[in-house]
Amino acid sequence: MATRGEDAGRQALTRAAVVDRAREIYDDLDFGVVRQWLAEHPGGKAGGYLPVYAPREVLHACGFLPVGIHGGGDRLEIIRGDAFYQSYICHLPRSVIELAQSGRLDMLSAVLFPSTCDVIRNLSGMWKLLYPDVYVRYIDVPQTPDPGAAVDFWAGELERLARDLGDVSGHEPGDDELRQSIALYNDVRAMVRTLYAVRQERPWDVPTEELYLLLRAGESLPPEEFIALARGYLAAVEAEPRRPRDNSRVVIVGAFCEQPPLGLIKSIERAGCYIVDDDFLLGNRFLTHDVPLDGDPLRALAAAFVRNDQHTSVLYEIDPLGKRRLMRDRVAAAHAHGVIFATPSFCDPALLDQPMLRAGAEDAGIPCIAFKYAENSGQFQQFREQAGTFSDSIKLWGAA
Repeated sequence: MATRGEDAGRQALTRAAVVDRAREIYDDLDFGVVRQWLAEHPGGKAGGYLPVYAPREVLHACGFLPVGIHGGGDRLEIIRGDAFYQSYICHLPRSVIELAQSGRLDMLSAVLFPSTCDVIRNLSGMWKLLYPDVYVRYIDVPQTPDPGAAVDFWAGELERLARDLGDVSGHEPGDDELRQSIALYNDVRAMVRTLYAVRQERPWDVPTEELYLLLRAGESLPPEEFIALARGYLAAVEAEPRRPRDNSRVVIVGAFCEQPPLGLIKSIERAGCYIVDDDFLLGNRFLTHDVPLDGDPLRALAAAFVRNDQHTSVLYEIDPLGKRRLMRDRVAAAHAHGVIFATPSFCDPALLDQPMLRAGAEDAGIPCIAFKYAENSGQFQQFREQAGTFSDSIKLWGAA
């Protein structure tokens, strides 16, 4: 009969095994799991997409494995990538170009560039010139206060995308196949919502470092495998509860596109902050509710995009006062004590929104700090000191 210590060791190993698997995928800049999937599915294709949002359901229904492209972080030295961009833009596009020029993205048959900013638009043009055999699409999302016109526009864009991807893969999906893919990604979104809900309720049991690794692994795995991995993680969390600490609960805002290095997330948490809400990897939960499975599937997907209640700097905001209320609402929903504005250097959408978001938070009496990072940041002591001082000030003085 196993002793309590042996049982605890097995439970810890179970959690460790899940996290180690996710970390292995995160660390692999050669996308080994994607290449393995392609080897096991001779007729399949891999389709990349950049942050913030891309219709993964359409890629999947056309026979593609959707693959999130988030740069090389602090694990890749930029040499060739710097030749394509000036120094006063964010780090992400240079990092993505470096991945491509080094052959690490040569398994992609298509790459989607969401409408995030001018830099990403330019990156899509470079891709067409550099890799003429790869299908490239810059995705223009609707930016209009008229929901009906927005749905019509986005449904038309999705129809053209499905036709184009079908030409690349040799398989244009019918409505039933599109509904199956939508249903599968509804399950993915439901799992992500569950993970975030558990993290919000018990952040000591679901450290954001582990949650982030799990979500990054899901950017390269088939959706069924991500769901299985996430279920295993949640089971391990329930089997091995941890003790809460006297940490401050914070919301992190501004990292929706270029992702922070893992060390930055770890530094914030180890400085005495529980991250209870964030906009990391926003595409995983961009659609906040399940997409209906009845009627025209592409129109249902378009309507879900237009009518969802997700707020981000890359979407048109109809309510001029919405940004001033956003932090108050998010802090209240997450039962948070303060806001950390962590923004990539030179990120125009985030930095243009930050004054409005911060003003609204401060008007509501919410403590805030702000700093900028790059995905290849290697020194985290200053961030840890700032986050630690912020956490201590919240404990001592609260909103005062």
